[in-house]
Amino acid sequence: MVRGLVAVVLGLALAGPASAAGPTLAVGVADDFVKQPDLVGARAKLSLLRLAGLDSVRVTVIWTPGETEPSAKEATELSNLAAAARLTGIRIVVSIYNFGSRTTPLTDESRAEFARFAASLARAYPTLRDFIVGNEPNINRFWLPQFEPDGTNAAAPAYLALLAGTYDALKAVSPQTTVAGGALAPRGIDRPGSGRDTHAPITFIRDLGLAYRASGRALPVMDGLAIHPYGDSSSQAPRDSVHRSNLNVGLADYDKLVAALGEAFDGTAQPGSALPILYDEFGVESQIPAERAAAYTGAEVPATRPVDEPTQAAYYRQAIELAFCQPTVSGLLLFHLADEPARAGWQSGLLYADGAPKTSLPLVAAAVSEARRGVVARCPGLALTPGVRRVVWPRGAGLRAAQGVGFRLLCSIDCAGEARLVRLGRSAAAARQRIALAGGTLSRAVFPASALARGRYRIRLRLSAPVNPGPERTLTSPVLELR
Repeated sequence: MVRGLVAVVLGLALAGPASAAGPTLAVGVADDFVKQPDLVGARAKLSLLRLAGLDSVRVTVIWTPGETEPSAKEATELSNLAAAARLTGIRIVVSIYNFGSRTTPLTDESRAEFARFAASLARAYPTLRDFIVGNEPNINRFWLPQFEPDGTNAAAPAYLALLAGTYDALKAVSPQTTVAGGALAPRGIDRPGSGRDTHAPITFIRDLGLAYRASGRALPVMDGLAIHPYGDSSSQAPRDSVHRSNLNVGLADYDKLVAALGEAFDGTAQPGSALPILYDEFGVESQIPAERAAAYTGAEVPATRPVDEPTQAAYYRQAIELAFCQPTVSGLLLFHLADEPARAGWQSGLLYADGAPKTSLPLVAAAVSEARRGVVARCPGLALTPGVRRVVWPRGAGLRAAQGVGFRLLCSIDCAGEARLVRLGRSAAAARQRIALAGGTLSRAVFPASALARGRYRIRLRLSAPVNPGPERTLTSPVLELR
């Protein structure tokens, strides 16, 4: 769903295991504002994402017929972005698409140009490895024709041809490149001749599968599915976005979406029900307070129904919780980081159009942190075991029982459990210490001196996830000599 001139969306982790939810969920933004004419500017924009706790950004590159490589301006911006990403650790996702339905690549020649254009980006910027092909090909804003004269789906087979050719061109540059297909709009009416020719995303996926099977292709066409699961309006809570009576898709329609992918592709060379899913646009517009109105122009679209900032933050948290618990979802991309200044566009950012933070920003950042720490939601079937990124045991000849014994521990996610100080040759612990540590933070635990005597000891740790616990992790220190 794109209002304004460009779709700007955010980062993902397309590749990897099918069960990619939980703490590995990528959360970022969709915003072309990170594309800058100089490296300093690009790095500053990406650093804003880091300050907001985000890890990814999706940017757009528009292809026009006849192009096989980007313009000089686009090349400079992408070069700066790639360099800034290496400095900041932000993941970049590049969405390549035709600007509108008048430039739909329908011929073999235009599809070949599009594929060469995409490959030129992958070749020129080898650190940019995540690409999305097309944008909302299931609606007439970006793709025509949607229907054949007999009412069958014209868009899905034509888009499949573009996706397959671009997939092959990108993989020829680097097999490590990940290619997402779809970027589907959340709604469609599946009725030709209505004046708004569109397909519901579930219909489009089914027809894409039929076209794939009919093609006889023995290779995949995508490493992940991108989709834009907007609510029916900004006032709809993500948990309420279930579409039981139609084939549209909201964040709460995950099971329906996975079933459609399985129906379309399972049993072929193209993964279906196990295919990673990227929510590459999701936005909730917030109301603009009077003191910020000068930064905006025009009027709001009435159907948007923007919400207050606490509600925006609550809905973004709900979205993160839902995606966190959905096993094949790889990323959630918020549309945008900063509001569009035109009120007819999207005021769904965590910053106002003038760059000032909304009250929703720290609340969303906290939810992102909790997702990375594995505690944002309890999920049926999710079993987490903390990884130990660093442990610093006490060592040296100067350890003294009278001073106590401490160690440092860094867990990948929140970890809880028990530390036991056990004297060699004895089964009972000389001292115990409960552990409850936040993931990603190097923390210190201490056995107090009052419990210790001289002798030789080991520290034994038993760790588990406090939320969504799986198997425990155990660690044992080297022998410690207390004098």
